[in-house]
Amino acid sequence: MAMKVLVTDGMDASAVEKLRNDGFEVVEQFYEPDQLGAALRDFDAVIIRSATKIKEPQIDAAKGSRLKLIIRAGVGVDNIAVKYAEAAGIAVKNTPRASSNAVAELAIALLFACARNISIAGHTMREQKWEKKAYSKGFELAGKTMGVIGYGRIGRMVGDKGQALGMNVLSTVHRNKPEGCECDTMHFVSMDELLGQSDIIVLCAPSGDKPLVDAESLAKMKDGVVIINVSRGSNVDEPALLDALNSGKVKAAGLDVWLSEKDPNWELAAHPAVACMPHVGAGTKEAQKRIGVELVDIVENF
Repeated sequence: MAMKVLVTDGMDASAVEKLRNDGFEVVEQFYEPDQLGAALRDFDAVIIRSATKIKEPQIDAAKGSRLKLIIRAGVGVDNIAVKYAEAAGIAVKNTPRASSNAVAELAIALLFACARNISIAGHTMREQKWEKKAYSKGFELAGKTMGVIGYGRIGRMVGDKGQALGMNVLSTVHRNKPEGCECDTMHFVSMDELLGQSDIIVLCAPSGDKPLVDAESLAKMKDGVVIINVSRGSNVDEPALLDALNSGKVKAAGLDVWLSEKDPNWELAAHPAVACMPHVGAGTKEAQKRIGVELVDIVENF
C-alpha cells in the first residue's frame, strides 16, 4: 500500500509532483482544527506550515492510527505539540535550513523600510501626496549597532548581512556559543548590554515563557531604537510596543509575525512608523523550492 501524505497548507508543485512520481499518494487539503484530528487517521504523514496547528486534541484523535510523521515546512515547530506527538509514537520533523536566507533577507528589507520610511512614504504617494519634507529624515545603517537576539541559522545570516552593510553586531549566548562568529564587528554580550547598546534589535529567537520585547525590556533600550521581528509573534508584547512607538521610545518597527494571524493587531499594523508583512518570511520562490526538496527527502527517508 502506498504511503499516503496529507499537505494542508500548500507545497511547492514540483515537490508534490516528485512525491507522486515516486509512488506516494498526496492529498492537498486544509482541515479546520475540529476536523483535522479525525482526518489525520487516514494518512501516514502530514505536511503543514504555519496555518495548521497540530496540538493535543488533534493528536488524541489521530493516536493509534496509521499517522506516524508530522513535518513542519519551515523552521519553528511551536504550532505542534512535539513532545505529546512523540509520546504517541508520531515523529516530528522540520526544514530548518531551507528558508533561513529568505527570512534573513526579509529582516534586512524591513530594516531598510524603517530606516528610510519606505512603507509610509509609499502609502502617501499612492494617495497622491508629495511629502518629501516629512520623509527626508531617514537614517543610514552603516555605523549602527545591531543587536540580534537568537544567533542560530537565521540570526547568524542576519548578522553577516548587517556586517556587510557596515553595522556592528551584538548577540547573546544562552547555550553553546557559535564558533567562528566573533570578530572586530561581532561580539557576544549580556542581554542587558545588548538592549542598552543597540540602535536596532532584530528578533530571531524561538518563543519563550515571556515576550522578549515588553515594557521591562523596552525601558532598558536606547531612545529611538528600531525593532525588527521575524521570529514569533509571541516574542513581542504588542500593546507595549504600540505604546513605545506612540511615545517615541521606539522610532520604528518592522514586523512579519503577529500574536494572532487570524486577527492581528490592526492598530499596530496601521501605525505610520511600522513596516509590516503578513508572515511571509519564507515566501520566496527559491526558499519554497528548497523546502520542497527537503520535504521530499524527509518523506522518502522516513
